[in-house]
Amino acid sequence: MNAAGDRFDADRTDSACQAGRGWIHEAIERVEADRNRSADTHLIPIPLPREWGVDLYLKDESTHPTGSLKHRLARSLFLYALCNGWIREGRPVIEASSGSTAVSEAYFARMLDLPFVAVMPANTSREKCALIEFYGGRCHLVDDPTTVVAESRRLAAETGGHFMDQFTYAERATDWRGNNNIAESIFGQMAREHHPVPCWVVVGAGTGGTSATIGRYIRYQRYATRLCVVDPENSAFFEGWATRDPEYATGLGSRIEGIGRPRVERSFMPEVVDRMIRVPDAASIAAARWLAAHTGHHAGGSTGTNLWGAFQIISELRAAGQRGSVVSLLCDGAERYAHTYNDDAWLAEQGLDLRPHQAVIENFLATGVFQG
Repeated sequence: MNAAGDRFDADRTDSACQAGRGWIHEAIERVEADRNRSADTHLIPIPLPREWGVDLYLKDESTHPTGSLKHRLARSLFLYALCNGWIREGRPVIEASSGSTAVSEAYFARMLDLPFVAVMPANTSREKCALIEFYGGRCHLVDDPTTVVAESRRLAAETGGHFMDQFTYAERATDWRGNNNIAESIFGQMAREHHPVPCWVVVGAGTGGTSATIGRYIRYQRYATRLCVVDPENSAFFEGWATRDPEYATGLGSRIEGIGRPRVERSFMPEVVDRMIRVPDAASIAAARWLAAHTGHHAGGSTGTNLWGAFQIISELRAAGQRGSVVSLLCDGAERYAHTYNDDAWLAEQGLDLRPHQAVIENFLATGVFQG
C-alpha cells in the first residue's frame, strides 16, 4: 500500500492457498491416471450385405469404466472445473443429468473423495440411480424435467458446492482438436478400413458436446465427412437447428435417456451439424432390440436412435449409387434399462408399438430401401 492506503497488489501465497493448490494438483493427477490406464473403446463393424458397398460401424462406448459415452465427458468436465479452480476439497459436486453423466461423475467424485449429488428427472431408470449410489453419489429426483438445472443451481448455492453444468460446458471442456477425443479416436481406428474416411458420422445430442467435438474435428482435419445428429421425440434440438433459434424449447422431457432436451442447450453448436433426423421413440427402441438380436450387442435406446438414422442414410447412399462408410456410437449397455426399454409392460404403459418400426428395419435389411 502507499501512504494513502491504496492497494497496489495482492499476494495469494498464504498457506491455505498453497494447500488448496496442492490438493488440485493431486486431484488432476488422479483423473489423468484414469485416462492413462484406460484402453480405447472398440470400433465394431455391423454386418450388412457386401454388395451394398456401404460399411457401418459402431464405436462401443459402453466399455468405459463407468459403462457409457459419458465417461469421456465426465473426465473432461472434472479436469476443466479443477483447472478453473471451481472444485474445492471437501465441497460437493452437483450435476443436472438424465443419468449416465451422473453415473460417471459420481465415479470421479468418489475418486477425489468429494460428495456428489445428481439432480435427475423422477423417471430416470432405477438401474442408473443404483449405479450413482454404488459410486457414493446421492440422487435428487424432480418431477418436472425442465427444472433440473435450476434445482442444481439452488443446491450448489445452499451447500457451497460446484454445479458442474454439463449443458453449458460440454462443448468447451473437451479439446476438439485432438488429445484423444472421441473424434480423433474414430478416424484413427478407421484408418485401415476399406473406406477410411466416413461419408457420415451419426450421433445424438444430449448436451451437444459430442456433436460439437466431432463436427469441429472434421473441419479442423479438412475431411469430407458430414455430421448427422439424430433427435428423439419431445426434444428441442431438431426445431432449434432447423429454425436457427437458440432459445427454442418444447418444455418436454425425452423418453430416450441420454439424448434430447426440453430446450436447446448452450453446448449445442448447430453450425457444425450438416443434417438432423427426427426419430420416433418406438423406432429407437426397435433398433436397439434389433442390434441385440442380430449382433449380440445389447445397448440402450440412444444407440437405437443412432442406428435408425444410420439406416436411413445408408439407404440414401445406396439409392445414389455411392459407396463408403458410416460411423455411429454404441452409447451404453441395455442393462441400465431392464425396467424400461427392455420391459414390454413399460412399453405398453407408454403406448409404444415397436412392430411397425421392426418391419421397416427388416425390409431395409432385405432390400436396402428404408421406408421409415
